[in-house]
Amino acid sequence: MSIAFFDGRFMPLDEVRVSPLDRGYLFGDGVYEVVPVYAGRPFRMEEHLDRLDRSMDAIELAAPFPRERWRELLAELVKRNGGGEQSIYFQVTRGVAPRSHAFPVDAPPVVFMMSRAGGGGTPKPAAAITREDNRWDRCDIKSIALLANCLHKQAAVKAGASEAILLRGDVLTEGSSSNVFVVKGGQVSTPPKSSRILAGITRAVTLELMAQAGIPARERPVSRGELAGADEIWITSSTLEISPVVTLDGAAVGGCEPGPVWRTVHELLQGLKRSLKAA
Repeated sequence: MSIAFFDGRFMPLDEVRVSPLDRGYLFGDGVYEVVPVYAGRPFRMEEHLDRLDRSMDAIELAAPFPRERWRELLAELVKRNGGGEQSIYFQVTRGVAPRSHAFPVDAPPVVFMMSRAGGGGTPKPAAAITREDNRWDRCDIKSIALLANCLHKQAAVKAGASEAILLRGDVLTEGSSSNVFVVKGGQVSTPPKSSRILAGITRAVTLELMAQAGIPARERPVSRGELAGADEIWITSSTLEISPVVTLDGAAVGGCEPGPVWRTVHELLQGLKRSLKAA
């Protein structure tokens, strides 16, 4: 059984008990992060903590710990779960208080952290469908209130796919749990940062690697037609890394196999991981 951290102490995950009056349980009132761990080292931890701070600020949630304490807790959780390859999930809710839509005055935030083993390797080619993006307009906040995302993901599963790629009208936003890249004629594009997408850490790493390698890439609006006519489509996240989409709405993408630009960028990421493990 993996070890978790909950409300101030480490314990086996199956011993964690959440109050029914926790605002995360009642309202989805909280924010979260997911950090991949390679060779026992959290990857891009500072960037994840920066985004956590932005999410907490956006919902007026007081930070429960200073930055150094977050670092200590993450390191200790990784150690208690055996190091190696992991994925760390952690969230902060507004705490336990009588049910009221208005924020409580004195409730301390509640922190929960857990580890899942594994991660990395070569992603499996993915099937995706398109869906109308009917979520709220603050998708830049990494909120635990993910019902709309879950409904889109379930629609993909029902269609025999693994991801739903979302559009607002004619404009691409992101996946239900990923960012999206498209390739046409060797040029890579991804939607720009806005309140309608969650700017992923893996998205940023992918852009950095392409810039270093001289691969042409732009952050710009991408249309429905461009998505449908892409030579390659990728989805990125901390758990997916960079995964190639080989069918979209049942139609083949790029000959129904991972494309050459994806292969290059995937290997760049694996090279970065190897260098981290060797350091």
